[in-house]
Amino acid sequence: MATKRDYYQVLGVSKDATLEQIKKAYHKLALQNHPDTHPGDKAAEERFKEATEAYEVLGDEKKRAAYDQFGFAGIDGAGGTGHDYSHVYQDFSDIFGGHGGFEDIFSSFFGGGMGGGGGARQSQQGPGPGANLRYDVTIDFAQALAGTKVDISYAHQVMCDTCHGTGSEGGDGGTKVCPTCGGSGQVRRNSGFFSIATTCPTCGGTGRVIDHPCSDCHGSGVKRKQTKVRVTIPAGVDTGNHMTLRGMGDAGANGGESGDLYVYINVKPDKYFVRDGADLYLQIPVSFPQAALGSDIQVTNWDGTVLKVNIPSGTQSGKLLRVRDQGAPKLNSTERGDLYIKIQVDTPKRLGLKAKKLMQDLAEAMGSDDHPSPVTFEQ
Repeated sequence: MATKRDYYQVLGVSKDATLEQIKKAYHKLALQNHPDTHPGDKAAEERFKEATEAYEVLGDEKKRAAYDQFGFAGIDGAGGTGHDYSHVYQDFSDIFGGHGGFEDIFSSFFGGGMGGGGGARQSQQGPGPGANLRYDVTIDFAQALAGTKVDISYAHQVMCDTCHGTGSEGGDGGTKVCPTCGGSGQVRRNSGFFSIATTCPTCGGTGRVIDHPCSDCHGSGVKRKQTKVRVTIPAGVDTGNHMTLRGMGDAGANGGESGDLYVYINVKPDKYFVRDGADLYLQIPVSFPQAALGSDIQVTNWDGTVLKVNIPSGTQSGKLLRVRDQGAPKLNSTERGDLYIKIQVDTPKRLGLKAKKLMQDLAEAMGSDDHPSPVTFEQ
């Protein structure tokens, strides 16, 4: 009889290793030596069995304590019945990442999922919901603020009107037991310690196949159709907003409820207006005399309305003037944001003789500081 290696040596961990370290070590060895990744390799299969046996002991607090105190004698069952690997199998989902991690690994080996609950999955032939669809639409800045209507055209699955969604010729819904899985919806394959159940490739897991498929939809129960629809976009939408058109997605299976169509909005930027939620920002140039003396100016808003805005005397370049309730409409509301007008004092690049003389007289009257003191950016 071959001499067994120390379990800690098998997993490559120290005797004071934590349970998490033991799990990680076994995870690595199991992936490296699994029989399905090394078909026909007896040495890899033996290493896999050895690692599994080691983890079955060291992964159990009581068995590990007995092994640490008495060695192999502390864990050998009376009469040499061998090891019970049920503990290992129950812990697999934790070792391989949980939340489907172990199942994902076996899916990569066998092309399908694991059977659960120790029995075959029930055949599911009832109605199933259709898929949701997405459509992206781009509109102008003014359209987003005022609201608009757009016509869209998209392709989606609709119920076959020949078989009324049954997939069967004549719409009688005639089916027969799947010859591949015998109606279970799964095919099972044994591999080493494991019995792996995967979705039947013939019936797709339903357990039944259509006896006489519809010649129009080829048994799918649905057909592809191009649909045109007019969508009403409310005032105040912005990029990233979306609208839900109920039941306008793909048709459901076996008469199931249709999915939804999500229309996502993208708004083109405006040349002059900048938007921040429902507030708008606009930069307006004014002359030096207007800023110094104060003036009333007219500003055309995004919707074409003309606003009278007062420029206070002594207004500095960069000053923000707030015009209440003249911004963008708030979505699904009668309220509007505010309009902020940023004043830019326009310094003339060229002056005529008369204007230059007047500016010189103004400079003499006001006085000029040839050594000005700095001010903070806030100022």
